[in-house]
Amino acid sequence: MVGPGLVVATAVAAVSLGAAGCGGGDSADGEPGDSPAPAASDFPSANGKTLTQVLHASGAQPSNLVVSPTAAVYEKGENRFGFGIFTVSRQQVVDAQVAIYAAPSGGGQAVGPFPARLESLAVKPQFESQTADLDPDSAKVVYVTSVKLDRVGNWDLVALFRAGSGYTAALIPTIKVGGSEKIPVVGERPPPIHTPTVSDVGGDVGQIDTRSPHDDMHKVDFADVLGKEPVVVLFATPALCESRVCGPVVDVAEQVEHEAGEGVNFIHMEVFNNNNASDGYRPQLRAFGLRTEPWVFVIDRKGIVRSRIQGAFDASELENAVRQVAG
Repeated sequence: MVGPGLVVATAVAAVSLGAAGCGGGDSADGEPGDSPAPAASDFPSANGKTLTQVLHASGAQPSNLVVSPTAAVYEKGENRFGFGIFTVSRQQVVDAQVAIYAAPSGGGQAVGPFPARLESLAVKPQFESQTADLDPDSAKVVYVTSVKLDRVGNWDLVALFRAGSGYTAALIPTIKVGGSEKIPVVGERPPPIHTPTVSDVGGDVGQIDTRSPHDDMHKVDFADVLGKEPVVVLFATPALCESRVCGPVVDVAEQVEHEAGEGVNFIHMEVFNNNNASDGYRPQLRAFGLRTEPWVFVIDRKGIVRSRIQGAFDASELENAVRQVAG
């Protein structure tokens, strides 16, 4: 569903990838690297306009790129907004200069621009799983910005790309703000769920881990450490992920555990009963009020959520959250 008058952004145009942006950085091994967000001044201000007026004023041409959010839950106020950008042939775009605009559905005043930084999901070779490496659709990067949404209800969104001296635009699926009060937020104490450990399954880690090879984030029960020691709990299913980012973020968590997680417990909690999507969500996921994946919660030694991230994230973002509770 989209707001009235936004058909300008739904047409397909032959926009080359080179026109989508002016290039992100590459790491030494050729993987796309992190890039800072472009300046807000590089994009037109919403300044009380509707989304349609923003598009018309910018002279944006319709883009053939597809913008796919990595989150499905949004609250009134500041929201971390992560997304992938793809061509119609499902190739991921890793060099876009892009900003997000949003407006209440029905033609309300728009807010923006919210320029997005680029985060690489690449990890060091020793932490790269076969699950992520063998999945051609696994995300390699995520674009991230912070979007302020000042009311509950449906919101329409547009991505505006810098294309040389001009712009191209693509619609983003309408999102709903509110209605997820059961999910623990920063400052709250999460439910004391029991998470299965290696000893609980007699060493048969495949019962509680779909990653290949299995990660080592199944050593402790969440209920045993909550309120006693810092803990990171990651809800993700690398082999069955609907969002295509679970494999990469479990790899990221595995790396952060080994490189920056001293004194902090890391727990990977699978999503589906019996590791079978048709068997429904595990009770631990339901206890947290979750209906999407992945999610990560970083909790201090007092048992209080200090950070939560929905969707994809890179090692730096998780490391920063872990440092807040370590020591």
